[in-house]
Amino acid sequence: MASCSTMGLSIPAQAQEPAEPLAAQDGQVTLPYAEKKFTGAVGTTYLNSDAPQFPAPITAPEGAPNVLLVLLDDVGFGQFSVTGGAVPSPAMEKLAADGVTYNRFHTTALCSPTRAALLTGRNHNVSGTGVITELATGYDGYTGIIPADTATFAETLHQNGYVTAWIGKNHNTPIYETSVMGPFNHWPNGLGFDYFYGFMAGDTNQIRPYLYENQTAVGTPTRDDYILSTDLADKTINWLQQLESVQPDKPWLAYLAPAATHAPHQAPPELIAKFKGQFDMGWDAYREMTFQRQKEMGIIPADAKLTPRPKSLPAWNTLDADQKRLYARMMEVFAAFGYQVDQEVGRVIDYVESLPDADNTMIIYIVGDNGASAEGGFDGTLNENAFFNSYLMTPDDMLARIDEIGTEMHFNHFPAAWAWAVDTPFQWTKQVASHLGGVRNPMIVKYPRATAAKGQVRDQFVHVIDVAPTILEAAHIAQPRSVNGVEQTPIQGKSFLPTLNDPSAEAIRNMQYFEMVTNRAMYHEGWWAASLAFEPWEPERGEFDPMTAKWELYNLETDFSQAVDVATKYPEKLEELKALWWAQASANKALPLDWRGAERFSAEATGKPNLAAGRTTFTYHGIMAGLPEASAPDLKNKSFSVTANVMIDANANGVIFTQGGNTGGWAFYLKDGLLKAAHNFIDVERYAVASTTPVPAGEHQLTMQFAYAGGSEMGKNGTLTLSVDGQQVATGPVARTTPFKYSLSENQDIGTDTGTPVTYDYTGPFTFEGVLKDVTVKLGK
Repeated sequence: MASCSTMGLSIPAQAQEPAEPLAAQDGQVTLPYAEKKFTGAVGTTYLNSDAPQFPAPITAPEGAPNVLLVLLDDVGFGQFSVTGGAVPSPAMEKLAADGVTYNRFHTTALCSPTRAALLTGRNHNVSGTGVITELATGYDGYTGIIPADTATFAETLHQNGYVTAWIGKNHNTPIYETSVMGPFNHWPNGLGFDYFYGFMAGDTNQIRPYLYENQTAVGTPTRDDYILSTDLADKTINWLQQLESVQPDKPWLAYLAPAATHAPHQAPPELIAKFKGQFDMGWDAYREMTFQRQKEMGIIPADAKLTPRPKSLPAWNTLDADQKRLYARMMEVFAAFGYQVDQEVGRVIDYVESLPDADNTMIIYIVGDNGASAEGGFDGTLNENAFFNSYLMTPDDMLARIDEIGTEMHFNHFPAAWAWAVDTPFQWTKQVASHLGGVRNPMIVKYPRATAAKGQVRDQFVHVIDVAPTILEAAHIAQPRSVNGVEQTPIQGKSFLPTLNDPSAEAIRNMQYFEMVTNRAMYHEGWWAASLAFEPWEPERGEFDPMTAKWELYNLETDFSQAVDVATKYPEKLEELKALWWAQASANKALPLDWRGAERFSAEATGKPNLAAGRTTFTYHGIMAGLPEASAPDLKNKSFSVTANVMIDANANGVIFTQGGNTGGWAFYLKDGLLKAAHNFIDVERYAVASTTPVPAGEHQLTMQFAYAGGSEMGKNGTLTLSVDGQQVATGPVARTTPFKYSLSENQDIGTDTGTPVTYDYTGPFTFEGVLKDVTVKLGK
């Protein structure tokens, strides 16, 4: 087919040349553009005035493409069948057969940082997001806030005539700004998106998520057949249908960010059943099988080497029968979870490809924001949040509940060795920015207007910061110098459009630094220096000296899988890359290094802002749902009381107060008139007390009081006491308390329970029956 060339991009001849956007000819764009004013003559009446002129709306350049941007969560390079894995992905395979697959695409090794880099086109530290917002420390590279001087590419598209939507996971808003009171400038609607539907946290229960539409909480779905991935696909298709009906001529950006395959690993029972027995071979055999398929498919070079299992992970054949049964079940659930999200995203892609302008639609499918997660620890866990509280579950904690894995009852996560397995052929996993298992994810791109290439692999080195400038170049929209009155830090990414049509196109990037919780790497002209600080399944990090840490060296030009450490062979090259890393780290705000683990969740340890900071008394009036943990009173590692003034009938039911959910937290409630309270210690133990007689009808003051044992040890024991009108009605011990974090996604609720319950003594929402006049929380020491 004949073609013409524009901006280094080969496009079909029949495609129209996009026009330059308003005021963009010299690249000195200031957004927003100046408002258009009436320029005619104004007389005394409309009869002797020039014809009216409404301000013309900003329109996108002619031929600007639609963009479907998909980003999955916690995915290994060798996970899905599209890149040789054992989790079926027919929708991805179909897209790859119609487009090109990048096998040297790189992320940051963690979710929020990758997402910030994706949205802004700047490195994650420059985008203020060197780590997830829950672990933010307040240095410029680690605030958890996307700065105003790194505006998102969605903001640029929006101000150039695009309609934009973000559907799915956020996790790019500071945790202390996610309450109903905002502020909202760091929410998706403040980052260039006309529409948002999804969840604000880093993860969520797939069956009982807490959701928002724009800035309004819509709460938790209660349908028995609800699955989040299906809902997000439905919302995306519905948004596109409305757009096609109302504004079919406007180009659009749809950013779809499912929660899969981040923990909790949950899927419909019938899908889980399909994978019964399919992973009984274990993780070692899985890697061998995947590695062979990858070579046969041409996903990896024929001379690539399979990297060995880390010494700290067990060989499958050393496990006992119970361990194998438990771990295989966890992988079956994980596979069903992945298969389902492939189906749901596939529905969205099918709809997009049915639209009249499908040929002018760019689909960018990033298969993971980092490598697979090892945060389940050696044995896996019923509760990912246990890891973040420095607790590793054992098989004895889980075997009795094996059939519940994959249901809403647990926030389950598979063992670390399965994460290593699905990262085939690379070393290590999520968090490990020093090695490819943490940062190399597949990317599939289909853009018919740019290339007719189908089913091909691209091996140019590409980074997530390169996506934003690629989209802007495809739309012929200049990168702005100023946005909303703020001078911009230049976009650091480079467009990979030339590589779409030319498999031999020169690599757009020859240098890139990596850093995540002190795991460091430096890539330069084919060489890769790597320094692993901590294995990702270590929740407690201890002492560390980054100046004396060991470094490795790899030549990725001849060693695709990063299998052969040549540090001793080329010591001068290693020293050169180490020096370059420190220079890049300084220039990109990656300093100071911080290797602390779970303790960084603590606001006290990091100084993170908290809407509850500095207060010891909190009073809530009536029902109030969905207050994020980071904006609620901090009940951890201290004494506290919860007092409610109520009016009830006999045998009343309902939640008075709850903070957290089935991952950890507290509940205070009435059931059949009995006054009850419970603490969930990270889904390992539940401690409960209850009155022996019902609270009679009438007005009462009901109190739950926890007396903490104190001392320097976090998560210590205490005593829970219940009172009615000042008279003690129940007391009992709480042997262990959750020290750092109840959840990443559960909330504090008054008068109802919008998430998963702390105790399965009741089923949510379990709304309070009667009048809940006020609830007062008082913090002690």
